Amino acid sequence: MAFTVDATVGTPNQEAAIQAFKQFVSQMSHSSRVVAIHDSDADGVTAGVVWQRVFERSGFASVHRVIPDRERNAWTPNNRAIIQSSNPAYLFVMDLGSRSEPVISGVPTCFIDHHHPEGVPDGDTLISAYNWEPIPNTSLIIWELGQTIADISDLDWIAAIGTLSDLGDRAPFELLTTAKRKYTAKYLKEATALINASRRASHYDPEVAARALLNHPNPKALVNSDSADVQQLRSAREEVKIALDEARKAAPVFSGNVALLRMNSPCQIHPLIAQSWRGRLPKLVVIAANEGYMPGRVNFAARSNSVNVLEFLRSQTISAGEGSYGHGHDQASGGSLSIELWNELLAKLGFPETVFAKS
Repeated sequence: MAFTVDATVGTPNQEAAIQAFKQFVSQMSHSSRVVAIHDSDADGVTAGVVWQRVFERSGFASVHRVIPDRERNAWTPNNRAIIQSSNPAYLFVMDLGSRSEPVISGVPTCFIDHHHPEGVPDGDTLISAYNWEPIPNTSLIIWELGQTIADISDLDWIAAIGTLSDLGDRAPFELLTTAKRKYTAKYLKEATALINASRRASHYDPEVAARALLNHPNPKALVNSDSADVQQLRSAREEVKIALDEARKAAPVFSGNVALLRMNSPCQIHPLIAQSWRGRLPKLVVIAANEGYMPGRVNFAARSNSVNVLEFLRSQTISAGEGSYGHGHDQASGGSLSIELWNELLAKLGFPETVFAKS
């Protein structure tokens, strides 16, 4: 039986979230194949690693994580195939949003998330912190939930990396404050940068970041490690830095209340560029568009200090086709569209053909 909630609210507080989590877990046999798909950013990867240890330490015999491809969308055919190849009896979807459409039909699913909820499939469980104040990140949510069924006190630094990455150094959560005092802000920040590099580099391999977290006891050990995984993370970080320095040379083009920044890089740097311009253009919607991240696609990040970018993007109606947009957070969204649909969106926003993407 699922913990039934209003899909626009999710679980209204941590106590309700714990109740929903325990109720979902109570229906699972310890011999069941339990699978999680989680996002590839630092919050998603740390959430996945904490989740894995929670269920291993709780006595579940078959625990498996998967990470989506570069589209980072659990509902695409390729990512559904990735999940199905793991043969889940129960599924957790973490830090990837929630929708009314099942990810895998017939598989009981628990969504754990902090983005704007877009529904929950009938009979499934939604644990959403979207309406909590303040809103925690996903690794912090699973950290709090997991403590109710397993001893994960030694994983505080992993959950803190997700918090630091998603919410920043001043996030108002005791876990982060304690972790900075215990492990130092220096090593937490360095570890966070390394963990994020694996999904931002041209060679997308976030499982390297997960292995680094699983195989080191604390952030200092990870940062100072000579393991092959950490060396790969260092190389990825350097590649991203070079790409970012180049992309920062781009000047914005304006149309109405939108500032457009264009780049062409195989690295996932567009969210960082959008974020860096957000404070410089606080009254505008900043869109950073990357024409080189995926073949035949334009991937973009939208940020604003003053406009609800979710509502803004969803109000732009374009033709049906390949890709999606308008998911995530109120002030941080984006999407991935075919070149044709991207140019259609630009035209709708009033931009001239001179800034259209070339096929």
